[in-house]
Amino acid sequence: MARNTDPKCKQCRREGVKLFLKGERCLTLKCAIERRNYAPGDHGQNFRRKVTEYGVQLREKQKARRMYGVLERQFRGYYAKAAGQKGVTGENLLRMLELRLDNLVYRLGLASSRAQARQIVLHRHLSVNGQTVTIPSYQCRPGDKIEVRTGSAKVDVFKSSLESRDPNSLVSWLSVDKDKLSGSVLQSPSRAEIPVPLNEQLIVELYSK
Repeated sequence: MARNTDPKCKQCRREGVKLFLKGERCLTLKCAIERRNYAPGDHGQNFRRKVTEYGVQLREKQKARRMYGVLERQFRGYYAKAAGQKGVTGENLLRMLELRLDNLVYRLGLASSRAQARQIVLHRHLSVNGQTVTIPSYQCRPGDKIEVRTGSAKVDVFKSSLESRDPNSLVSWLSVDKDKLSGSVLQSPSRAEIPVPLNEQLIVELYSK
């Protein structure tokens, strides 16, 4: 299965914001943004160039892709589906990304990062509505219940992740039961309920050209 293997800290530095790709490390002074808040590379600190409108739109798209761990072809597919739905295309796009199973595992606090959540799903540790799901991009819906399988409940990563839960991952449209290591999707999130530093309209403008 294809995935982005670029150094995570360099991805954050390139976008100039914390993408929370390394779990707990992103919340400490060891975070690359805290130590070197400039683009990677030999000229990252001093390189100056006028950014075009296209460049601004491209950076926003790359930021979204890297944050959710989605490659270009799949991201473009999400956009095509979002454009075909009723409502605001940008909001539809973010809603689909948020309802990915790996993102929900991260939001519930069962993983310290989306990359770790992706691995948890692939290793058959989770079930959705009682059925084992091994597809990180699986689209959940309101009412779906996500649980750690009985045989995986003793894995230390779940409790440690819940104890050190990233406050940026907390959302009102999910409910979590720490004792049972489970959670539910209460409703589809509105844009105001999605805590991501993105301007989705720039992504729509990029793909609309």
